[in-house]
Amino acid sequence: MTVNVRPLAALGMILLFAADAFSNDSSRPADAVVEPAVEQEVRLLSVPSPLQMVRTLHLMQDQIATGSTEAHIGQRGLLGVLDTRFMELEPEVWQNGKNIHAAVSFVLSGGNPGLLRKLLELGSSVVTENDRPLVEGALAYVEGREEAAYNALMSLDPRTFPPTMSAQLALVQSALVVRKDPAKSDDLLDFVRLQAPGSLLEEAALRRQVFVASQTGHVEKFQSLATGYLRRFRHSVYAGNFRQRLASASTRIDFGQDKSRFDGFVIMMKELEPEARRDLYLLTARASVEQGFTKSARLLSEEAQKLVEGDLVSASRAKLYRAASMITSPENIKAAAEDLRQIDRSLLPASDVALLDSAMAMAEHIQTMPGTPGVLAEKAKPLLTKAAAEKALDTSNQTQGLEQLQALSKARDALSRVDRLIKNQASVTQ
Repeated sequence: MTVNVRPLAALGMILLFAADAFSNDSSRPADAVVEPAVEQEVRLLSVPSPLQMVRTLHLMQDQIATGSTEAHIGQRGLLGVLDTRFMELEPEVWQNGKNIHAAVSFVLSGGNPGLLRKLLELGSSVVTENDRPLVEGALAYVEGREEAAYNALMSLDPRTFPPTMSAQLALVQSALVVRKDPAKSDDLLDFVRLQAPGSLLEEAALRRQVFVASQTGHVEKFQSLATGYLRRFRHSVYAGNFRQRLASASTRIDFGQDKSRFDGFVIMMKELEPEARRDLYLLTARASVEQGFTKSARLLSEEAQKLVEGDLVSASRAKLYRAASMITSPENIKAAAEDLRQIDRSLLPASDVALLDSAMAMAEHIQTMPGTPGVLAEKAKPLLTKAAAEKALDTSNQTQGLEQLQALSKARDALSRVDRLIKNQASVTQ
């Protein structure tokens, strides 16, 4: 369900300026006498609490997960207003533990960390010993002091906090342990998703968990989580970044190892628009060629061919990757070599022209070498990977002739350029 963010922003402004209505209340007689203590108490009651204000912020931020650009823009202004309001609140307001948690939540939601520094400076009358690890750890985390954040926060049990605070704490803890203990990070992200369904916190947890699964080699979970993200948060403001990182992660997977793995990838890809699906198929097919995942490259390029729809550049790229993946097959090498010769190189990017030259040189070399074609093709298969080409190059003057050395050198140089291109694309997504 999409919620219009304008009423949320208006609600936030109403809450934030409720105190001003009390101080400027024209209905009170000018000469009315109000005891200072009573006036102070009424004033505190009329001002929305930090907890209420942070809830308003979270309502707005949750709309970011549904794709509201208004909410994304509006939160900047609301964060600024909240920062000013919080810094102006009297110290006694912060003596309520719920408000301390609201301050931590505010800072973890993008608020000014100066608020937490101020609370710590107010001493134990505001930040109790029980709350100090949470406040100090959150401050260290947003300031980039990872070790201090780890030492302060990892001893805390998220289950002992209210839902939103527990989800935020678990999300931070997952980031702190992901390099040391990916399995624990994954469990914490599961907890976040259960605690804050439909929120920006769930969106962030799911987005991160997809890549934890990818990095730890849990391909089936990677595909399941990615499919879930694309189904539920495809319009999120952060979905574009997710798709770029998804492409980078997908290039490291050999989809030809297992039919169910490839089928799962195809199901996941159906959540994307046809053009985005085609581009991701092409990217992963090229990466598979570069890494020597020949079956994966063939399957992915064939899926891309179904989506080219008259796009000559994409059609040429898909044909190149498919043919390059098949020159190692003795049954298909002649047809693959012919496909390579038919490709219009003027339609290809420079990196693909280099790959075309390399593939054609390999195909020609395999076909002209003396010996059994099947055996030669199988030996040439690892040469599609840069690492194997370099290894073969190191031993070539002992086991190969000058002609094979030249072919391998071309392969290494071409694949190095492809490798750099893929790495450059991956770095853009970070």
